[in-house]
Amino acid sequence: MGAIEEVYEDLDTDVDFEEFEAAVEDKVEQMGGLADEETAAMLIAHELRDEEVEGVADVAPGMDDVKFLAKVMRIGELRSFERDGDDEDGKVVNVEVADESGRIRIAMWDDMAEDAVESLEEGETLRVAGRPKEGYNGVEVDVDKVEPAPDAEVDVDTQDTYRVEDLALGLSDVNLKGRVLSTDSVRTFDRDDGSEGRVSNLTLGDPTGRIRVTLWDEKADLATEFGPGESVEVVDGYVRERDGTLELHVGNRGAVDALDEEIEYVPDTTDVADLEMGETVDIAGGVIETDPKRTFDRDDGSEGQVRNVRIKDETGDIRVALWGDKADLDIDLADYVVFTDVEIQDGWQDDLEASAGWQSAVSVMDDAPEDAADTETESAQSTGLGAFGDGSDSEAGSEAASATASSGASDAGGSASGGNAAAVAERPDSAGGDAGDGANETETFTGTVVQAGSPVVLDDGTETRSVETDESLRLGEEVTVTGPVDGGTIAATEIERPN
Repeated sequence: MGAIEEVYEDLDTDVDFEEFEAAVEDKVEQMGGLADEETAAMLIAHELRDEEVEGVADVAPGMDDVKFLAKVMRIGELRSFERDGDDEDGKVVNVEVADESGRIRIAMWDDMAEDAVESLEEGETLRVAGRPKEGYNGVEVDVDKVEPAPDAEVDVDTQDTYRVEDLALGLSDVNLKGRVLSTDSVRTFDRDDGSEGRVSNLTLGDPTGRIRVTLWDEKADLATEFGPGESVEVVDGYVRERDGTLELHVGNRGAVDALDEEIEYVPDTTDVADLEMGETVDIAGGVIETDPKRTFDRDDGSEGQVRNVRIKDETGDIRVALWGDKADLDIDLADYVVFTDVEIQDGWQDDLEASAGWQSAVSVMDDAPEDAADTETESAQSTGLGAFGDGSDSEAGSEAASATASSGASDAGGSASGGNAAAVAERPDSAGGDAGDGANETETFTGTVVQAGSPVVLDDGTETRSVETDESLRLGEEVTVTGPVDGGTIAATEIERPN
């Protein structure tokens, strides 16, 4: 076996030996005798290793020229365009190709484009060489060279309808049925060319998982046409990656259509008792407390909003902060709600809390699982701020609450979660006893002021009480109050501060 054959045997490539041998001979000639056949063969092998990718899913913007085998899935229309300073129009055709790892669009230009439209057929296998770039619909490859590879085997799974678990980076022409878990408002942004873009999001679930759907420009308004619990089908979507997570995108040629069928979605959630600081998880439970929405000023002068609810599963309960548009969601006591991609943070009095920001989905489910907590019983026994005194007292206390937060609070289209900086804006838990019990009994209670105003709210770490007093108390101040109890509220006749 000669030197060229030995190098070729060690090379994992789809390039035929005859083509490899010819490239080696050209390299020897180019180097003018400075390299023998073995050296030239090693140089060619090095070039092939650098350029050959394992699959189209590995092609990424910023790579040098790449080579790969792929099967033609769809051939687009030949389009003409004007070039600056050139009397002759340019031509381009986009071709969707795929292999076992995914799909990608390749662009052929001018004479190559015309030849492709005339000679290419869907289903044939090509050997492609070109330059990857970030295109409008994901990663694309500007083709430098393409040739048929009839003897190469490329196994492509062609599906009419996908499930969430089937999605892979690079897939296009994706049709997927799902249940709407959440929707976001339409947001605008400025493109580099000065034009204005529009974008919105849906989150869909099916029996195999969930996926975030991004709707662009004229399709963005589709997010306003559907609500949680409805069934839809995404038509002609394409899969991209954001922050390491797959997303399904819908552009100008895609659609989202209503379906008259039930799509099952069973969330894979983490028990409240198993939550740990800093993780991003899915949780679910029955709503046992709801607080009014509050607004606050960010450091940049903009206004944000937040609403807290408390949910309970069979292992425990946790407060969930709903930021931005999520604060407007219709969530009531005894609802069973699924929160996806929430961040677990340090909350009030060192309790854990969940933050539902822009990346989260919030879904009010029609039916709770059989093993879910009895939310109706829990909500009836809830002793949140709404249970203190009558409704007017609670409302007044809400309006008087100090609401401040950092600019990290998430709003529609923002990119941060609540965090501890918004702790002052958050309402504490309550375990203040049943309203109306022990009316006019005298009680002494020591706690930290977590709400200043009318009523004042004290928290001792395990229990929260509402206090009526004319005395001015500061947030964070520790006091002991004594007075008769009426409707669950202590009417303070004496207030002591530690020395």
